[in-house]
Amino acid sequence: MKKIYFGTNLKMYKTIRMTLEYLHYLEELTRDIGREGMELFVIPSYTSLERAVENTDRRLVRLGAQNMNWEDEGQFTGDISPVMLKELGLDLVMIGHSERRHVFRETDAEENQKVKAALRHGFTALLCIGETAKDKAYGVSAEVLRTQIKIGFSGVGREEIHRLRVAYEPVWSIGVHGIPATAEYAEKMHREIKKVLGELFGRDGLEIPVLYGGSVNLGNACQLIVQESIDGLYVGRAAWEASAFDRLIRESMEAYGNQTTE
Repeated sequence: MKKIYFGTNLKMYKTIRMTLEYLHYLEELTRDIGREGMELFVIPSYTSLERAVENTDRRLVRLGAQNMNWEDEGQFTGDISPVMLKELGLDLVMIGHSERRHVFRETDAEENQKVKAALRHGFTALLCIGETAKDKAYGVSAEVLRTQIKIGFSGVGREEIHRLRVAYEPVWSIGVHGIPATAEYAEKMHREIKKVLGELFGRDGLEIPVLYGGSVNLGNACQLIVQESIDGLYVGRAAWEASAFDRLIRESMEAYGNQTTE
């Protein structure tokens, strides 16, 4: 049975106190779930990171940053460097989230610089990719995803792929007014992603975890997790209450376990 990944990005919603309470409760609720078959990660806001690191059992919940600059230092007012994040002792860095790409206009080439910087400093790099509604309407979703992956992972060696993760988040499916992708559509896109990873890194590339994110909730999580090419779920607001996230994790793992024993 493969390892299943569950994660959430808290965006700009929780204060330090709220983040610590959330993490503590999530730890306690999920403590009995064996981590050999499941990995759980949370990506808080920058202001919460130091306290989160100090107060979280990292054997239970891995912690990451929402973004970073690719340079170690410099005149980048308002940015955070990989050296600063490394000083905190974080596990992973999220790169290329839809809001970074489409609100802050980051390019594929910039995401590639960040991926390489993350790997250079020992982080796991979580590359977010996804097509827009226009891309989907024009029938170029697969081409867009292939481009984002090929550029995003350009120059990454095979020896580093154990620290790569991909989160597929269709732009049209995330946010308050997002429309969830069907499990069939998500699986189709995940197969395309796996195909590109195989082209880049050979058979080992197929082992890179690919998570689905985009209006994941209790109503669709079980349908998604049983898809052959989906290795985990990247959950938004449905995970921002620890008890709800715990329930989603348990129901998803049960559905996956039932599917593999049939």
